[in-house]
Amino acid sequence: MNQPSTSDIQPALAVIVPANNEAALIGDCLAAVAASDWAGPPLQVIVVPNGCTDDTAQIARAHDSVFAQRNWELTVIERADGGKLAALNAADAIVRASVRVYLDADVIIDPALLGQLYGALDCDQPRYASGKVKMTAQSWASRAYARIYSQVPFMTDGVPGCGVFAVNAAGRARWGSFPQIISDDTYVRLQFTPQERIGVPAGYQWPIVEGLRNLIKVRRRQDSGVIEVAHRFPELQKNEGKKTLTVPAKLRMAGKDPTGFALYSVVALIGKLTRSRNAGWDRGR
Repeated sequence: MNQPSTSDIQPALAVIVPANNEAALIGDCLAAVAASDWAGPPLQVIVVPNGCTDDTAQIARAHDSVFAQRNWELTVIERADGGKLAALNAADAIVRASVRVYLDADVIIDPALLGQLYGALDCDQPRYASGKVKMTAQSWASRAYARIYSQVPFMTDGVPGCGVFAVNAAGRARWGSFPQIISDDTYVRLQFTPQERIGVPAGYQWPIVEGLRNLIKVRRRQDSGVIEVAHRFPELQKNEGKKTLTVPAKLRMAGKDPTGFALYSVVALIGKLTRSRNAGWDRGR
């Protein structure tokens, strides 16, 4: 009797990876997915190289045999345009799994993350989940920025979903196609109340951009993205639940790490003074 192919088996989990000129990073990202300790039904992995002028698509396809060894399905959808949101919509159109994990191509997940995300989302109620963020940086400026950024309440007390966020079927039903916006992660996170967002203990490596100039560019984009969502989708603001950094907390941070706090404050201030709702998407690298 012929064994069913992966396309004939209903997957429980789909991993969606949009990628724009990520030839240097997509291999490690997919290798980490392939090394996952996920032991459930076959995984559906969808990579969407969009607007690429490098070998991102070819490198992604080279992992086909690795996924096939685990009876997992890898689909690579090349798109000529470089729009991340259109890439997400293209992947969503072919997802067959009940749980979707949206993964940035520069992220390295821990082996336990996929299984824990599925466990958190395997329910009928709308849910959102992500893992523990481990910021990585090389330059002194980026390391200093990361030391403070990792301590702000948004990172420590919430489920930020920087680079990785996942939703179940009931959660995904809360919005249609991804709109053309700067901050897809903010848009998705605010579809859920704080009580519907679940943080799991497994983590992932999330690289922040390198150098002061790029930190400012990305902070400006982040701020503009948050403003854009608030302006275009004001009904979602009721779900924010974001705690602010108190003055005593700021003083403690400044006392323990004056260099990091000063650099973080400068980046935040310049980003605030130069931000715009019309800013485009920019990785800063």
